Amino acid sequence: MTSQRSSSISSTAPDTPAVFSRQLAIAILMSVACLFASNHVAARIAFDADTGLLLAVLARSGVAIVVLSAIVVWRRETLAVPWGQRRWQLLVGFLITLQSLCLYSAVARVPVAVALLLMNTFPIQLALLTWVLGGARPSLRASLIMGGILIGLVLVLDIPTWLSRPEAMGPQWLPGILFGVGAASAFSCALWVTDRKLKGLDGAVRTLLTMITVFICMVLAGMSGILPGGLATPSRIEGWYGLVLLAVLYGVGFSVLFTCVPRLDMPRNAPVMNIEPVAALLLGYLVLGQVLTPIQLLGGAVVLAGIVVLSVSKGR
Repeated sequence: MTSQRSSSISSTAPDTPAVFSRQLAIAILMSVACLFASNHVAARIAFDADTGLLLAVLARSGVAIVVLSAIVVWRRETLAVPWGQRRWQLLVGFLITLQSLCLYSAVARVPVAVALLLMNTFPIQLALLTWVLGGARPSLRASLIMGGILIGLVLVLDIPTWLSRPEAMGPQWLPGILFGVGAASAFSCALWVTDRKLKGLDGAVRTLLTMITVFICMVLAGMSGILPGGLATPSRIEGWYGLVLLAVLYGVGFSVLFTCVPRLDMPRNAPVMNIEPVAALLLGYLVLGQVLTPIQLLGGAVVLAGIVVLSVSKGR
């Protein structure tokens, strides 16, 4: 960042990718969000067939590694990371590992809908983190839009019902909430580090190294017995279908997201990914037969309206 002018011109400028147009960035983020939503539905099918959590994470990480390795080989990229960026690359890998563990810990303790709502606070955390660390301050308009999206998410996930019946949350409600917030915090930090510290590193290489780190960390977790039964295989054929689908959907979505992060203007456009729980609810209805209530439909409309307003907004 503070290198001499000659090195800045010769290395920093060419390595800094151009930002996508607002419309293209939003289209990519919405597509990625839908892929992640589909991954959750596939995961539910796999877990209902007794698939282990660790096996699911290893499968999705493994597919991502295979896809990204093919891209790196095709581009003839080197896996060498500049010395000054190695600690940031390793940090991203650890953060994504932490995010995965926290999210699954939250899902294990509170309803999946609540865990998803907490996870989807990451765009707001990212915007605040960027501001605190010297980035642009969110405008009043952007803040109001993000607030409206959060209100819509509260409705679409039917949080009032959960709050009116605390016994439905289970005895692990508070730890689950903390794990959910922790997952969002880890993810937003990973996005910030990727966007601010690893721009000069090839996107495919950066993402491949991240997934390798996650894979190794999960293998070590399995060997240590932190996740008992985590390697259990599906007991029914539909569980295998779900396992394959979640691996492919997550691998594609994660690879696209982290490969394109430096070009997506994430502090500005990340709230678009709040469509994920809405897409998950719709897919849950179509695939799993889950019924949407009127209040959830209203919340979905609020979220979609917020995304539309955000997409046509010219300023932060």
